[in-house]
Amino acid sequence: MRILLMAAGSHGDVAPYTGLGARLQGEGHHVALAAPEVFRELVAGSGPEFRPLPADPRGASTGPAGRRDELLARASAFIEQLGDGLADAAAPGADLLLLTTTTAPLGWHLAEAMGVPSLGVYLQPTLPTREFPPVVGVGRSLGSWGNRAAGALGQRIVDRLHAGAVRRLRSRLGLPARTQAARRRAVERANWPVLHGFSPTLVPRPADWREGLRVVGNWWPHVAADYRLPAEVEDFLRGGSPPVFIGFGSMAAGQGERLGALAVDALRRAGVRGVLQAGWAGIAGAGDDVLSVGEVPHAHLFPRMAAVVHHAGAGTAAAALRAGVPSVPVPVMADQPFWADRLVRAGAATTPVRFADLTAGRLAEAIRQAVGDRSLRTGARAAARIMAGEDGSGRVAQAVAEAVAGGGG
Repeated sequence: MRILLMAAGSHGDVAPYTGLGARLQGEGHHVALAAPEVFRELVAGSGPEFRPLPADPRGASTGPAGRRDELLARASAFIEQLGDGLADAAAPGADLLLLTTTTAPLGWHLAEAMGVPSLGVYLQPTLPTREFPPVVGVGRSLGSWGNRAAGALGQRIVDRLHAGAVRRLRSRLGLPARTQAARRRAVERANWPVLHGFSPTLVPRPADWREGLRVVGNWWPHVAADYRLPAEVEDFLRGGSPPVFIGFGSMAAGQGERLGALAVDALRRAGVRGVLQAGWAGIAGAGDDVLSVGEVPHAHLFPRMAAVVHHAGAGTAAAALRAGVPSVPVPVMADQPFWADRLVRAGAATTPVRFADLTAGRLAEAIRQAVGDRSLRTGARAAARIMAGEDGSGRVAQAVAEAVAGGGG
C-alpha cells in the first residue's frame, strides 16, 4: 500500500515520523514522508521516499514567543506556504494519508479530493477536554468547564488561521466551497481516528474524549541498528562522572554564543561535567569538562547522562523520560510549558526554569537539584520501565491495517 505521511514544523515535529515511516516500510508498505526541504537528509537516511514541502520552519517556530499577534502572523505565513506544498506532495497519489497536528487541517481536504482514508498521528493532545487547558498558550487549569471552552476557542482560532489557505486549496483541488469549521465538524462527527504518540505515563487519555481518539505511546526518531556514538563522544563519557546534557533543539536561533557561555558557567558552578548540543542556536562551549556535539541520537546519549537540560519539546521530554534520567525543563514557547509541567507531575523533573528567566545561577541551582535529588531519578526510572513496554509505532501499523480494511477516513 502507498502511504503518504505529512509532517511540517521544527525538527521535533518531523524526526519522530522517520521512525514511524521506517516501521511502516518494514511492514511492507511503500512510505513517502513529506516534510520541509531542510529535513531531506534526515528523512532519506531513514528509508521512506522524501517529498519536499516549501514551508521553512526556521522562520515559523524557532524564536521566543513574542507578542501574540507576532506569533499568529508567523503561523499564518507558514500555513499559506504549506497549502500548495501539501497538494504538490500528494499529486503522485497515495492509498492512505497520515496527518500530523500541523498538517491535518489542510490534509482533510486532500483526503476528500483524493477519495482515500486518512488517520491522525499527533504528538500533542490538541482536542478539547475538561481535564487540562489547551497545550498552547493557557498554562494553568481553568476548571473543567473553562478548560474545555478554551480548547474549543483554540480550535476556532486554528480554523480562522487556515481559512484563506483552505479556500485556495479547495479551489485548486476542484472541491466545492466549504469552510474550515464545517470540515472540522464533519471530521468530528465521523469520529475521525487520531493516534497520539505520547505515553499515558505523561498524559493519560482524557475520559471525555470522543470515540476514535487514542493514546498509544511514542514513536521515536529512526536510528540505524548499527549506530555507534562517535569516538570523541564515547571517550568523553568514559573519561569521568556522568555529565549533564544541555540543549535547546530548534529553539533560540542566533543565541548560541550567549547560551554557550551561560551553560558553561552553570556547569562550573554546579561542579559537573557537561555535553552541549548545538541545535539550531549553535550552542558550543570549551573546557576539559565540556564537550560540544552536533546531531547525536538522544536514544544513545541520554541514558549516559546524570541529568538533561532541555526546552521541553514533546520529543525531547519523552526521550529524557525514556532514558530514566531527571530533567531540568527550560520551556521557551508553544506546548513546551505543558510538557515541562507533565515531567514535574511524573516526579521526573525539577521546577521549570522559564527560558526568559534563564541565568547561569538559576540553571546551576536546578542542575544541582536534578543530579542530587534521588527521588527525581526514581520517578524517571519508574516511568521508563512503563514506556519500555509501549509500542506506539506498532499501534499505528495496526490502525493502518484497520483503516484500509474499513475504507474510511
